[in-house]
Amino acid sequence: MHITRSARGVAASTAVAAALAVAALGSAPPAGVTTAAPAAVPHTKAVPAIAGHTLVHGVASPLPIEQCQAKWHIACYNPLQYRTAYNLNPLYRKGITGKGRTIVIVDSFGSPTIQHDLDVYSKQFGLHSTKVKVVKWGKVPVFDPKNSDMTGWAGETTLDVEMAHAVAPDAKIVLVETAVAETEGTTGLPEMMSAEKYLIDHGVGDVITQSFGATENTFPGFSKGDFSSIKKLRYAFEDANRKHVTVLASSGDGGATDLKADGKTYYKKRVNSWPSSDPLVTSIGGTQLHLNDKGERVKPDSVYNDYGASGGGQSHVFGRPAFQKGVRNVVGTRRGTPDVSMAAAVNGGAWIYSSFDPTATGWDVTGGTSEASPLFAGIIALADQAAGHRVGNINAALYALSQRKGTGIVDVKDGTGNSYEGVTGYKAVRGYDMATGVGTVDALRFVPALARASHRG
Repeated sequence: MHITRSARGVAASTAVAAALAVAALGSAPPAGVTTAAPAAVPHTKAVPAIAGHTLVHGVASPLPIEQCQAKWHIACYNPLQYRTAYNLNPLYRKGITGKGRTIVIVDSFGSPTIQHDLDVYSKQFGLHSTKVKVVKWGKVPVFDPKNSDMTGWAGETTLDVEMAHAVAPDAKIVLVETAVAETEGTTGLPEMMSAEKYLIDHGVGDVITQSFGATENTFPGFSKGDFSSIKKLRYAFEDANRKHVTVLASSGDGGATDLKADGKTYYKKRVNSWPSSDPLVTSIGGTQLHLNDKGERVKPDSVYNDYGASGGGQSHVFGRPAFQKGVRNVVGTRRGTPDVSMAAAVNGGAWIYSSFDPTATGWDVTGGTSEASPLFAGIIALADQAAGHRVGNINAALYALSQRKGTGIVDVKDGTGNSYEGVTGYKAVRGYDMATGVGTVDALRFVPALARASHRG
């Protein structure tokens, strides 16, 4: 979710588009991959979780929290403050930095300036940068800064890469850039899944973060109770589960509702989105941090709900998985999301740097669960290093750890909720809830606890 605001006032913008076709890590394209022209009728689209409210374009340098509040009436945080808030610094001092681990980020189109932008971002905050290995999956078109779909995805790419690096500074980053294509009523998603499976099969990546989604109801056949269009896309996740690769996805920014196929209007009822709703995926919801300049909390986290809201609720496609049996009183007979949450609020958004748009080069403040998923991908990379192997599918371990004290899972229970666009959502209460999942994390305790709870892959 990309946050922006101009002098003319607040405007919401939804980027739609998405991904795919082939070429990876020096290999020839897999046979049979073709690019079809989008059909005239509305199709399911992979949407980057980067729609929202624009603060300002191209700020010369990040500002302190107090100045952000004075100028734009929101708090704005840098990676050093996040590191304090999530208790990461003691892990770094122990050498747990993500070294030897790889985070895979999947975005349509990507950003032509991502390496430069990460270098500038890192230098600004005294971090060492890292090389971003770019894999172009398919005939990715030449970047056009006047194309709103491309700039929307470039903003998502920037956020994903910089947030993952902020948490796991020594982890390798592989950015998969996909081209937009359409296959049997779904735009972008088939190619994204093909790209993910290819990398999984070739041993590339320990954790995959997906800051995109599509409302379950928009998939072909959904209205007739035919969920095959979703289920036939699950092969990459099934592969990841076998190969012990952790798969994450943003839970969405529509609270208990989400976007219709037009990418602009919301359902007036509770819905959910895929891939976040998939039981083979760990769904990452959003919180609002309340920090001082040192990164210390001035009050407990609340639910992200400002220019978007933490996605959550019951899946209409997937039944309750075994790992949610202990929270069946909350999720009922369905798969419930999210599973866990990280920073996502616009009021408390993250500073990021980008230069892909020559008319808006500089610093922006960004929020959304598109921020939360790469942040948590960094946490997984740390846990992988601490364990000495991939922690793999963490869902069973996550819910088990939430029942024990001292494991670094921090309950979010302040009573705020994710009601949004007139659709009543869920409140953050004691224990698991469908606004923030099991809560958020204290990395110093959570990383080793997750490492111990995982099985060697």
